[in-house]
Amino acid sequence: MRLLLALMMSVCTVGQALNAQTPQGPLVTTAWVAERLQDPTLVLLHVGPAPAYATAHLPGARLVTAQMISVTGKGANGSELNLQMPDAEALHAALQTLGISDTSEIVVYAATPQVMTTATRVMLTLQYAGLGDRARLMQGGMNGWSADGYTTTDVVPEVIPGQLSPLTVVPLVVDGDAVEGLRKSAGVRVVDARASALYSGEQTGGGRDTPHKTGHIEGAVSVPFNTTYDPQGKFKSVEELQALFTAAGVQPGDTVVAYCHIGQQATATIFAARLAGFDVKLYDGSFEDWSRRPNAAVTNPAIRK
Repeated sequence: MRLLLALMMSVCTVGQALNAQTPQGPLVTTAWVAERLQDPTLVLLHVGPAPAYATAHLPGARLVTAQMISVTGKGANGSELNLQMPDAEALHAALQTLGISDTSEIVVYAATPQVMTTATRVMLTLQYAGLGDRARLMQGGMNGWSADGYTTTDVVPEVIPGQLSPLTVVPLVVDGDAVEGLRKSAGVRVVDARASALYSGEQTGGGRDTPHKTGHIEGAVSVPFNTTYDPQGKFKSVEELQALFTAAGVQPGDTVVAYCHIGQQATATIFAARLAGFDVKLYDGSFEDWSRRPNAAVTNPAIRK
């Protein structure tokens, strides 16, 4: 009996150790990353400006920018769309250039909270590429890493191109035609991830010469990207995020289809929705595309009847 009890306690101890080493979702702590810095399968992706990367980054991290893993595309009326998902072949080549292989464990981190949405765009791109189960975001980014007492370096590592099998992309990205149908579908909630002043029509977004329409996609609810994480770049708890989406009108079991200006800020809201347990999709053309679609339905709450 004592032997059986000892064996059971041993199994429980091993199980607890494994659980401590295995992340339960797409977020990992700085300690989890620090324990794996010498792991040859680890691919650390630093998200931030190149000049700052050259002076400080996590040991072994290589630089990634949104431009490395995106393209421009065509939207409504032939207009140019920024920050579009590449085709599978181009994305495959870009990921191999970053040193990603079939055996890689990938950790993405933001150099500062100001580039959080670029980091979540990278995360969504990895998920789209079919690598979501091997891609993690480091909670708190490089600021959190330094605050926890870990060191950075200015040594830029040599990156050996990876050996990655052809991608099997996950259908996470939708266009305006799909959104037109989805926004009227049961079990789908279109979510505006822009600042609340843009959703409400108090402000109008867009480029210098190409203003967007004022307001939001008809039927969309508002979950601003910057309400999903704190000023230090740490995502809120699962319970807090679930409450945030519930308050916006997103129901358990809904699929969240998020958009923003050009498809970057929305990825933070999408990442939060994943943490909260929702299925997700990105309207990659976002309001940049919707604004140029003939007869696309827009609600402007700022217009008083």
